[in-house]
Amino acid sequence: SVLNIADVASAIAQYGLDLPQYLLVITERVGFIHATVGVLIPLILCAFLTRFFGEKRSFTEGLKAAPFAIFAGLAFTVPYYLTARFVGPELPSLLGAVVGLAIVITAAKYNFLTPKETFDFAPRDRWEEDWKGTLAPTNVDTNEKAKYSVLHAFSPYLLVIGILVATRTIKPLKDWLSNNAVITFSEIFGTSITNKTQLLYSPGTVLLLVSILCIFIFGMKGDTVKKSWKDSGITMLAAAPALLFSIPMVQVFINSGTSPDAAVQILAMPKVLAAGAANAFGDVWPVFAPWIGALGAFIAGSNTVSNMMFSHFQWSTATQIGLDGMMASNVVALQAVGGAAGNMISVHNVVAACAVVGMVNREGLIIRKTLIAMTYYAIQAGLIGLAVIFSPTWWIGAIVWPLVFFGVMSMTGGKKA
Repeated sequence: SVLNIADVASAIAQYGLDLPQYLLVITERVGFIHATVGVLIPLILCAFLTRFFGEKRSFTEGLKAAPFAIFAGLAFTVPYYLTARFVGPELPSLLGAVVGLAIVITAAKYNFLTPKETFDFAPRDRWEEDWKGTLAPTNVDTNEKAKYSVLHAFSPYLLVIGILVATRTIKPLKDWLSNNAVITFSEIFGTSITNKTQLLYSPGTVLLLVSILCIFIFGMKGDTVKKSWKDSGITMLAAAPALLFSIPMVQVFINSGTSPDAAVQILAMPKVLAAGAANAFGDVWPVFAPWIGALGAFIAGSNTVSNMMFSHFQWSTATQIGLDGMMASNVVALQAVGGAAGNMISVHNVVAACAVVGMVNREGLIIRKTLIAMTYYAIQAGLIGLAVIFSPTWWIGAIVWPLVFFGVMSMTGGKKA
C-alpha cells in the first residue's frame, strides 16, 4: 500500500490500528461518500437523456422519473455501502451493482414507482449525425427463446462475488491464501522499497479462475476461446505501457524523501506538495481533495494509479491542516471518490467505450457532456467531506448544491446541445 509509510503507521498506532485495519476504515468512508453522492446519479442520467437526446431538449422532462430514479439509486448505494462497511474494498461496486440490478428489474416489472409517461427517442431518420455510430442496427426477434437463463448468464458474476466473499471472510482460508505463493521483491535497486504480491489472494486471480470456468459454464468452442483470449490480450497490451511506467513513477514520487547520504535530509515530494496545499487552502482543502483524485484518474486513465500517486499527498495535507489520523482518513477517502469521478472523463475509458459502440472520433463530445456530471459529483463529495470533517453545518451546503445544480440545468433546456 502507498500508505505503508512510517508517519502513517505511527499516527494510527495510537488508535490500536495497523495498516490493513486503517484501510478498512478508509474503505467504509469511501463507501459512505459514494453512497451519499450516488443516490441522485440515476436521476441526473434520466434528465441528461431528455436534455441532450429528447425532442424537447428538456432537462425537467427527465425529472418526471424522480421517484423511480431515486429508488434505483438507493437500490445500488445501500448494498454498496454495506459491502464496503462489512466486507472490504474489493466487492462494493460489483455486489452493489448485482443487488441493485435485481431490485430495480423486479421493481420495474411490477411498475413500482415507474413514471406514467414513457420517454422514447425520435425516429432514427430525425437523429443528429453526432448520435449515430458506425455500427449498423440489428433487428432482434423478441419472440426468440433466449439461449441462456438470467441466472446462467449472471453466473460468472455470482461466482466472482461468492469466491471473493469467502476468501475475505473465512479466516483460515484467507490466511492460507495470503501466506502461500507470495512473491517478494526486497530492496529494489538498492533502495528500501519492498514489493510483495500475494498471487492466490489477489482479486485478479479470482477473475482469471472464473474466466476459465466460463469456458465450461457456457460450453465455449475452441475457436471462441481462442478469440476471447486474443481480444483480452490485445486489451491488456494496450493498457500495459501506462501501468508499466506509471507504477514505477509513483514509487519514485512516494520514496523521493530517501537519500543515499544519511547526513542529507530531504522531504518527499508528497510532503512538499502537502505543505503548499495546506498553506494555500487550509481548512477548505476537503473541497479540493476530490478534484486532485479526478485529475489523476483523467491523466492516468485509472483510479488505482490516481490513488497510488496522491493518497499519501492527501494524507499529509490533512495532517498539516491539523487533522488527526482518523480524520485524515476522510481526506484520503475523498481522493478515492474523486478518482472514481475522474474515470467518467478519463480519455482511456472514453476512447474504449466509443470503440465498442462505434462512436470513434466523438470522444470530445462525450467528455464535454460527462464533465457536467463529474463536476456535480466532485463538488458534492467535497461538501460532504467538509460536513463530516469539520462541521455538520456544511450538510446545508450538501443539500442546497443539488438543488442549485438541477435548477441551473433546468434553465438550459429548449435548445440543441
